[in-house]
This record gives sequence, C-alpha cells and structure tokens, in this order.
Amino acid sequence: MFTGLVEEVGTVRAVNPVGDGARVEIEAAVVLSDAEMGASIAVNGCCLTVVEFDATSWAADAVPETLDRTNIGALLPGDRVNLERPLAANGRYGGHVVQGHVDGTANVASIDEHDDGSFRYTFELPPSLANYVVEKGSIAVDGISLTVAGVDATSFSIAVIPHTHEVTTLGHRTVGDKVNIEADVLAKYVERLVRPSL
Repeated sequence: MFTGLVEEVGTVRAVNPVGDGARVEIEAAVVLSDAEMGASIAVNGCCLTVVEFDATSWAADAVPETLDRTNIGALLPGDRVNLERPLAANGRYGGHVVQGHVDGTANVASIDEHDDGSFRYTFELPPSLANYVVEKGSIAVDGISLTVAGVDATSFSIAVIPHTHEVTTLGHRTVGDKVNIEADVLAKYVERLVRPSL
C-alpha cells in the first residue's frame, strides 16, 4: 500500500522491449536506500517489482496489461517519474490509500497558474472513471495523492501547491500529456456493494 506522497523524482535510463512487455530501468537514490529483490516501488503511481538494482538504478518488468493501462509504455530515456516505496508499518500516514493499481490514463486539458504560485490542472475524465471521481474526494495522479477541486461530466481539476508542483513530475507536465489515474479504492468498493441493489 502507498500513500501518494512522492519520495523522489527518478529518471528513466532505458526501456527495453521483452517480448510484448518491457524492462524499465530507472535512476534513483532515495528509494534504493533499502532496496531488495522483489520489493515494490510505485512508478508514476504504478506498483512495479524490483528485479535488478545497483547503487544508482533499478529495473522492473512491465507486462502487457501494465503497458496498456498506464503511461509506463510511453516512457523514454530521460523522462522523469514519481517514485514511492510502500508505507512502512511504523510510518506516518499522510496521503490517502493508494494501491498502485492504476485504473486508466487521462490527458492534461489545461494548466492555470495563480498569483500565489499555485496551479490548477484540469484533466479529461474518461467515462470509465466518472463514477469514482467526486469533488473533495481523493485521487492519485501519476501516484500523487491529490484532492479533486472540481468535476463535471467530462473533466476534473486539482489545485496544486507550489511545493507539490516543484518536487513531483507535475511541474514538467504540459497540455496533452498522459497521466496515470487511480481512483479512491473506497468508491470502487461502495459501487460494487450497492450495484446489486440498483
């Protein structure tokens, strides 16, 4: 389980095809401090498994399902990615429950900067995720725990403080970029429970 609090921004070193999947190599520092084979690390909110590592980088295998459902398949050498290790049992819980199971992707529709240095990002809302996105609810965008500031039938927006803009990949996103979206797991369970009664 993750919290959506990005620990560092890593850099993609290589993306090598492996059959219809890929091996992704990422340069990092913080998330490698206690790395071990088989450990989980979220990359742009997508939980991946460490299959190789050294002092400055690590690698994970992305299967076709991952490549189809996330923006991992579009990564290129030099791209920056948000990285987070799972929450330690004795850790402080600061974001929201993020499973690292990406529901789909959305494109950046607009970016507006405010006088106080904050930003408002608007994203296209895929119809398959519309039921799970509510105003003031939680959402993970590229693995970042955020609060939905507004939502309508075709889009949702988030307000981003300067710190988040500076220490995550949001500060490098432009209109048209594709981001990973994970809806709040609570919304998905509630829908599943009430669906038979509807």
